[in-house]
Amino acid sequence: MARARLILDVRSNSKNAEGLFPIALRVFHKKQRIVRLPFFTSSDGWDEKNMAFKKSAIANREQDCDEINKELNEKLYSAKSIIDKLGKVINEITIDVLIENIKESWDKKLDSDLKKNLSNEISLSEWGQVLIDRKLREGKPGTAKWYKNSIAAFVKFNKGAPIKLYRLNVTFLKEFELLHKAKGNSNNGISAYMRGVRAIYNSAIKEDRYVPIKNPFNHYRIPTTRRTKKKALSKESIVSIRNLKYKKGSNLWHTQNYLLCMFNCRGMNLIDLAKLRFKDIGENRIFYGRSKTGDPLSVKITEEFATILKNYTKGKSPNDFIFPIGYNGSVETFSKYVYDRKLVNKLCKVIAEDAGIEEKITSYYIRHSWATIAKNMGISSEIISEGLGHHSVKTTEIYLKSFENSVLDDANDLIVS
Repeated sequence: MARARLILDVRSNSKNAEGLFPIALRVFHKKQRIVRLPFFTSSDGWDEKNMAFKKSAIANREQDCDEINKELNEKLYSAKSIIDKLGKVINEITIDVLIENIKESWDKKLDSDLKKNLSNEISLSEWGQVLIDRKLREGKPGTAKWYKNSIAAFVKFNKGAPIKLYRLNVTFLKEFELLHKAKGNSNNGISAYMRGVRAIYNSAIKEDRYVPIKNPFNHYRIPTTRRTKKKALSKESIVSIRNLKYKKGSNLWHTQNYLLCMFNCRGMNLIDLAKLRFKDIGENRIFYGRSKTGDPLSVKITEEFATILKNYTKGKSPNDFIFPIGYNGSVETFSKYVYDRKLVNKLCKVIAEDAGIEEKITSYYIRHSWATIAKNMGISSEIISEGLGHHSVKTTEIYLKSFENSVLDDANDLIVS
């Protein structure tokens, strides 16, 4: 039997900017779904037994508790009425269909002006800041910066004024695009801003913070990004880098080691190399989580990688970073990592020149190089995708089969040898 109840959503990522939690309708029908409501209070401000706001709570003193409790009771009553009216038919529908019916019953009771005010009350900057704060707490300052830059571009276009979410219509998006194209900005840059704002906008809808009349991103095509040419080195170029001789302990020597280690670790990203600690080393494997996806990866320590590691083990404890570029993933040290990454990429160009490579390479060349060399050697796309720790986000038609570590190890040994 389906059930519905009002709860205080106390999950850590549910807090708003004031540190308060949202009230939500929890519906259980084969599965559980939580529908957040536009009311917030503290843990002490919610009466769980009676499912109501406490008038005496400090967090509720400036709120009309009687009016809020009345609306909450109406929503709960409406949800339970839908469940009762469906009767046995409810066994033939999914939880998502049930939620849609409950929301529709709420919408019918909303006066058009009230619904408009409810939909229009939050701005792009306000909700965007909620997501930025979450990403910072998750240790993802790069994504937080992307959101921040996207919001800043849109606010600047709006002459510095806040943008209510209802203002984001197709016309607004087209005018933003045309202005940036008139300035000579590339589709890639415009698309980055658009995708950042779309993520914020859709998140507000998903978390029931905004009810759009029409989602403009369903009717507006974000400028197509130009697919950049894959930047990859040949196996011969990797060997040329391998054969360079630099003074031990110099920045060039360290950078050469970073490139070779990333190559030996199936095209590991620089940020993941920077996060490696000695406790991540097993008997003959490196264990780490991709910063981009959080997915755990396990890589066999190749002979070349083991030789390089010997230069960094003396006097180190398990919690120490393996390499001098060490980065703990915190917001506070992100600026230092960005500086170190710029230095590495600057030195990569020196290394390329010394190795007789015409391209002005960066650390990211290594990832593409590992994949390209693997492809040219006849290794299947499935193994390459798994080796890189890739996820397919563009299509559900591609299924990446998981391979045993031994298969990936054999492929890696063949590539880096």
